[in-house]
Amino acid sequence: MGKEREAEREGWLRGAPPPGWVRVVPVALLAGVCAATLASPEPLDIGFLLGAIPPLAVLSYGPAATAVLGGLVVAVLLAPAFRLDDPGNADLLTVGFVAALSVVVSFVRSRRDAQLVTERAVAEAAQRAVVPPLPARVGSVGCAGLYRAAQRGTLVGGDFFDVRQGPHGVRAVMGDVQGHGLAAVATVASLLGAFREAVLDEPDPEAVAARLDRRLVVDSADVPHAELFATAVVLDFAADARSVRIVVCGHPAPVLLREGRAVELEVTAGVPLGLGLGGAGSPAGLTLPLRSGDRLFLASDGVTEARNGGGVFYPLTERLTGFMDPAGDQERDLEPAVLVERVWRDLTGHCGTAVDDVTMLVLSPA
Repeated sequence: MGKEREAEREGWLRGAPPPGWVRVVPVALLAGVCAATLASPEPLDIGFLLGAIPPLAVLSYGPAATAVLGGLVVAVLLAPAFRLDDPGNADLLTVGFVAALSVVVSFVRSRRDAQLVTERAVAEAAQRAVVPPLPARVGSVGCAGLYRAAQRGTLVGGDFFDVRQGPHGVRAVMGDVQGHGLAAVATVASLLGAFREAVLDEPDPEAVAARLDRRLVVDSADVPHAELFATAVVLDFAADARSVRIVVCGHPAPVLLREGRAVELEVTAGVPLGLGLGGAGSPAGLTLPLRSGDRLFLASDGVTEARNGGGVFYPLTERLTGFMDPAGDQERDLEPAVLVERVWRDLTGHCGTAVDDVTMLVLSPA
């Protein structure tokens, strides 16, 4: 899924290597001009096409290859066999200047590309350290996650999720901090660090949520008008994975997939994190018994509030129910990795380009 995601995110004009046809064009154009002039019984005035070859070479070739192609262009213009209408000195000087300039531009582009590759590798390593890929199974819980940041060229933004095993069992979190893109990464890192510590220390998911809330309150205390807050849902699986306790803090509730139906769980939500949990804002957890074959589907508002061109929201529960074909292989249909990819494809078909961070997490207790 990682390579597919990179290809989808980068594209040719966003840092990926140019496609093969871009490398072929300058060579094919040179060969085409030569072949046309040799095949024609009359001289052809098409030498001007050769002037485009060095700039085209800059798109995909280094300075050495660009210089070779530029030299070949000049040689073809001068070769009597090609009869390119006897170009004058002005034509040769123009083509020669363009070829030399193309070599310089190719050198600069190559250096910048190398620097960008290094910087991107460092950025990806840092971002993956914040939100590392999920394993296929954590303890007795199978899991799969999908993240698509709204800001192009980034791997993380304002959404986050994690699944960890600790002394109190397997715990999972999904959340959405205020804002998205690179500005929200520091808050995401802070919350995930607090969650990973809380998994080791806190006895129940309510205490985990309180720890995350305190982290945001402390982070925003010394920043005027920071107004940091985040929505989140915390899940705490029993040791045998036959029940789960769910705490919701202003986040969309999980969807339970059971026996061919998808139902959004009715969980009393507390206030978002960062507003000070306590009093009326304290979340009330729900303990849900689990059966064999159950799946829990968690999504950010980038999924639940996605709209198409007509303003129609994405019907998540309806689509999840539709994915479970009673006549088909439901075990295959409900595989976590299969399910998140299917919902992602369906979501992009519904609304096109995502305008908000899109996050999904599927948990399948053994």
